[in-house]
Amino acid sequence: MNTLFDKIWDSHVVSNVEDGPQQLYIDRLYCHEVTSPQAFDGLRERGIKCLRPDRIFCMPDHNTPTHDQDKPIADPVSKAQVDALERNAKEFGLTHYGMLDKNNGIIHVVGPEKGLSLPGMTIVCGDSHTSTHGAMGAVAFGIGTSEVEMVLASQCILQQKPKSMSIRVEGKLGRGVTAKDLALYIMMKLTTSGATGYFVEYRGSAVRSLTMEGRLTLCNLTIEMGARGGFIAPDETTFNYLKGREYAPKGEDWDKALAYWKTLSSDKDAVFDREVVFNAAEVQPMITYGTNPGMGMPIGGKIPSSSSKKALSYMGLANGERLLGHKVDYVFLGACTNGRIEDFRAFASIAKGRKKAEGVIAWLVPGSWAVKKQIEDEGLDKILEEAGFEIRQPGCSACLAMNDDKIPAGKYAVSTSNRNFEGRQGPGSRTFLASPLTAAAAAVTGVVTDPRELL
Repeated sequence: MNTLFDKIWDSHVVSNVEDGPQQLYIDRLYCHEVTSPQAFDGLRERGIKCLRPDRIFCMPDHNTPTHDQDKPIADPVSKAQVDALERNAKEFGLTHYGMLDKNNGIIHVVGPEKGLSLPGMTIVCGDSHTSTHGAMGAVAFGIGTSEVEMVLASQCILQQKPKSMSIRVEGKLGRGVTAKDLALYIMMKLTTSGATGYFVEYRGSAVRSLTMEGRLTLCNLTIEMGARGGFIAPDETTFNYLKGREYAPKGEDWDKALAYWKTLSSDKDAVFDREVVFNAAEVQPMITYGTNPGMGMPIGGKIPSSSSKKALSYMGLANGERLLGHKVDYVFLGACTNGRIEDFRAFASIAKGRKKAEGVIAWLVPGSWAVKKQIEDEGLDKILEEAGFEIRQPGCSACLAMNDDKIPAGKYAVSTSNRNFEGRQGPGSRTFLASPLTAAAAAVTGVVTDPRELL
């Protein structure tokens, strides 16, 4: 009896290398500006074209500024990378959504919202957080630059098949507890190496009850446990989300696709290489205190005595300390982890009728132009503006220090992004990872605050 991972993976195997990897067919390749230039150079040097240009979509996101996108990019390195992607896409006949294009945004936000990422697909991108697309019921994972070149040239990739892992979460998440909190809780329990070598299938009643946005957040963070990727079997939530989207099948093709998608589940007695079970009722709003996403704790907890001295020294914290009431300098809402409409609704639910705390700098960055439009259509921009917040233009922003949105050295940021490594948000920056609700609570109080107090 097979797992869903086995079913999708095995159906895409083109050939097996004796005592080596498998040649895997790839349904969708996403290219952004950071990891693709050398791959395109490799094609040029060998005088070859892209085999399946219709399966490849390109857009800049890491280096794009989140303001004044109508002006030339000031940073020369960022400008060179963004310009190179546009040139390469044009030369090789690929779909390219550039800055200010209504289709542009963070690639891991745009793919699902346009219906480009579909159940049963194999999806790759030169970016570790490609696991996000697993929320659609796809096998999606990040690859290196040489592998990007491989897919451009052949629409295939050489890969060792990972082992399978089931993470089952049963029960109901409590009030003020989000998919982000669930992901941070799982990482706290399993550590950042707890799923190394595995492909994770998230299962159980708590996972099934998540919205599509919540599932995208959960799958996004799978890579932070060392896993190759993570996914959720498609169901009515998936189908309802996809129906009518631009690249989703239409008419009879939809009916055929739907019939196939409904077969995509692990067999009842499927055997996983590893199985873990969690109780949703035990999950509380979470916050990180260290320098990897596994160094997290319930927001009302104390920093564990076993914590790394080096990490605490960098963060300016101590064993046994509580983070509640800790001063916050910056708040960042966005990234491929939490830059979707549901995240802005959550943030606005706490900001409504309140004011941004004095001295806090807040960057609220939609994951795409489509998200920005929805924010405006729902009037969330007005609620946030009245509270003293500004909605910026789409991009990866302060998730990583590759554009203008950097947290200064020594400053504390409550961030909805995915990584809190040393210098990740800027040299010397100090990051507390948390949910949009917790970020909003910090933004209006100026300190780390349990969001349940403000709901």
